[in-house]
Amino acid sequence: MMNVHIIDHPLIQHKLTIMRRHDTSTRSFRQLVNEIAMLLCYEVTRDLPLTTEKIQTPMEEMDAPILSGKKLCFVSILRAGNGLLDGMLNLIPSARVGHVGLYRDHDTLQAVEYYYKVPSDINDRLVIAVDPMLATANSSIAAIQRLKDGGAEHIKFLCLLAAPEGVKAFNEAHPDVELYTAAVDRELNEQGYIMPGLGDAGDRIFGTK
Repeated sequence: MMNVHIIDHPLIQHKLTIMRRHDTSTRSFRQLVNEIAMLLCYEVTRDLPLTTEKIQTPMEEMDAPILSGKKLCFVSILRAGNGLLDGMLNLIPSARVGHVGLYRDHDTLQAVEYYYKVPSDINDRLVIAVDPMLATANSSIAAIQRLKDGGAEHIKFLCLLAAPEGVKAFNEAHPDVELYTAAVDRELNEQGYIMPGLGDAGDRIFGTK
């Protein structure tokens, strides 16, 4: 699949299996999201550019690798995207955070924006947009387009779980945006849920129904 990276690290797959269990508690589910988010963030930032700087170790002076200064922005697609932020910020606490809030109008089926707040220099930053699930991809597609319209030029998308239908739609809408996920499941059901999936990620993260 073009521009799709499936992160099949054993630790991620093990944690995802526990999350899929219907009897996993809200507390455990939330903690697992935090842990997987950190591991996925490790992978999505693998190609960050490095430079070197001269430092003094306890033994001698050396030219040591250090991030070149590429600025990052994590953008949560509300509300469920917020569940991934803590783990990612644990890994990169200097990253800025933005939010995109969308809901789908039941009559027109169009995405309606109700909140948008990102750093003013979004065009200078690598943007990593996050949402736990890529099902139909309608909201994610609209959120990425909103970021592009707002000036974002370098965007990646990160999710826990995707459906083949969502991956196809996302790639067709945004072929320039790399997609990172822990797994691509079998299909969507008639209600638009990923199968076998893990249920509604937002409800399971926040303990709502």
